[in-house]
Amino acid sequence: MTYLETTKEVYKQAAIKPDVGLCCTTTPVWQLPGLDIPEKMLEMNYGCGSTVHPRDLVNNPTILYVGVGGGMELLQFSYFSRKKHGVIGVDVVNEMLHASADNFLTAEKTNNWFEKDFVKLVKGDALNLPVEDNSIDVAAQNCLFNIFKEEELKKALQEMYRVLKPHGRLVLSDPITEDVITDNLKADEELRALCLTGSVPLQKYIEFITEVGFGTVEIRAKRPYRILSPKQYDTPEQIYIESVEVCAIKDPMPEDGPCVFTGKTAIYFGNKKCFDDNQGHVLLPNQPLSVCDKTANNLSALNNENIFISDSTYFYDGGGCC
Repeated sequence: MTYLETTKEVYKQAAIKPDVGLCCTTTPVWQLPGLDIPEKMLEMNYGCGSTVHPRDLVNNPTILYVGVGGGMELLQFSYFSRKKHGVIGVDVVNEMLHASADNFLTAEKTNNWFEKDFVKLVKGDALNLPVEDNSIDVAAQNCLFNIFKEEELKKALQEMYRVLKPHGRLVLSDPITEDVITDNLKADEELRALCLTGSVPLQKYIEFITEVGFGTVEIRAKRPYRILSPKQYDTPEQIYIESVEVCAIKDPMPEDGPCVFTGKTAIYFGNKKCFDDNQGHVLLPNQPLSVCDKTANNLSALNNENIFISDSTYFYDGGGCC
């Protein structure tokens, strides 16, 4: 059995009998007026973090979600896209699609604004999405791409890039780690299916995203997630896993490379009315400006004693320089 087949079996069983302890989501469920999430959807919330933010869902977008789980995130997205098939859910596991469809029937009864036809459930594979080119405003996945090995991960990202409209957004949540995961753990198909041993360092994760063409990348959050201890796992050292929430935008690639926001801020505290680097960045006195890492490095290279550049916070909430 291949690791992808093992993954299908794990989530087939999780669809047939919800496994509340399968994942430990690190962010709270959305609380919105008139939104009631069925209990079974909450039990099937198999993810490591949060994906799309409400600010991504303006202007009645068409939304793609890969790996539907119990349908909770699809229901949340429908709150902002109340049109027929405004939300498309793709999954390779028949049982998960059937469970989600049943959950939407329940959601119709408790949400007077929701219609099950807002969501289109499609049998499909993240490596070959059954979706047209340039047709999606917002695409998302939660703790799915972490399962893939490197070549499959690249293919999944290429597929997401293909289906997005220009300036469309891909929002991802996945486990990452800066620690070394031993080859024997990487080869454990069940641990990979559980989103633990496919974790890669953040910089490598970002490189995978930018290599397929995304010109802007936002690191929106980075949180503690799991510990793989030698007491429970076959590892000589403790492994610390975090979850990261990322938004990749299908912007044109700048000539000098992608704009990657990791939560750095520039502050000018000189006596002039402003500081202009003649590259499109104007700093007003003591007015913090979020900057991408590339701009932060360029400003630091100026050695201007009146400019402070913060370290990465790994939290970016918009309003930046680019």
